[in-house]
Amino acid sequence: MTRSEAQVREGIERARRARPRLRDEHITMAHGAGGKASATLVDALFRPAFANPVLDRLTDAAVLPGGLALTTDAYVVKPLRFPGGSIGTLAVHGTVNDLAVSGARPLGLSAAFVLEEGLAVETLRAEVEAAARAAEDAGVAIVTGDTKVVERGKADGMYVVTSGIGRVELSGLDPAGLRPGDRVLCSGYVGDHGTAIMLARGDLDLEADVASDTRSLWPFASALGAAAGDGLRVMRDATRGGVATVLNELAMASDVGVVVHESAVPVRPVVHGACELLGLDPLYVANEGVLVAVVAPEVADAALAALGDLPGGEHAAVIGEVAAEPPGMVLVRTGIGGHRILDLLIGDPLPRIC
Repeated sequence: MTRSEAQVREGIERARRARPRLRDEHITMAHGAGGKASATLVDALFRPAFANPVLDRLTDAAVLPGGLALTTDAYVVKPLRFPGGSIGTLAVHGTVNDLAVSGARPLGLSAAFVLEEGLAVETLRAEVEAAARAAEDAGVAIVTGDTKVVERGKADGMYVVTSGIGRVELSGLDPAGLRPGDRVLCSGYVGDHGTAIMLARGDLDLEADVASDTRSLWPFASALGAAAGDGLRVMRDATRGGVATVLNELAMASDVGVVVHESAVPVRPVVHGACELLGLDPLYVANEGVLVAVVAPEVADAALAALGDLPGGEHAAVIGEVAAEPPGMVLVRTGIGGHRILDLLIGDPLPRIC
């Protein structure tokens, strides 16, 4: 590494580890996009106000005393329906998946629907039925909920808020537990969900058959736990901000480097083409049925085989490894043998994707 490269990396590391300060006077779309702006909002405003040992771990679900896990999420996707899914399916799968990657088998969900005056009853019926089917497929019941109505023009049809509770079956998962030599696994094609939303919105003058990957990840989490045992370090749900954001968060939490092999990342050709048209990196594009797992090197082959045996896991891959350097950063090894920094984005170029 040259002196100038080292200086650049040191500067980036100092900036990323500085205490976050919320300088914005108003909320912007970037604050809800899962990148640096979102992290700053959480770390500078919400986290200090609500500080406690459970929240401070900033995991996908809170692991509570007694072996229970709890999570909550809000869904504001636009449009309400898209190839492969809808707001109803996302609301179930997203909450189930936050539990799953925390090692918890889902036990029950709540669902609150915020409806806009004038919404067609048939549209609501379709989303209620979609959520019911998704819950049945995931093996979990929606056991409580709420409904509110707001004035016309105030809710883009509907918003959905879901919470879930689960029983922890895979213990010891730790976002700060990565070690040099560990392998990084991705459970399937990346970028399908974000690309499906782009196409459904008409953001691209492109006709392509791309569907959201929205699905329950509990079968993947359970299979990884059985195959990797104590060698399973952590799992994360690569939604807003995609795989890149997940890896950056893990690298910073563990104070290690992560090296991603660009050629090993599974991306559909049509998704790659759509991202090229928009100047996007597929690693930043959202997923709704893909997990990232970090495992010890000696169990990587078994873990990969376990994922590959599942529907939707046929294209699972080892996409990189954990390194001692540079601490807290993610590098991509390109096809020509060089490296580039895969940093957190300020916001997400695709807002309202979940």
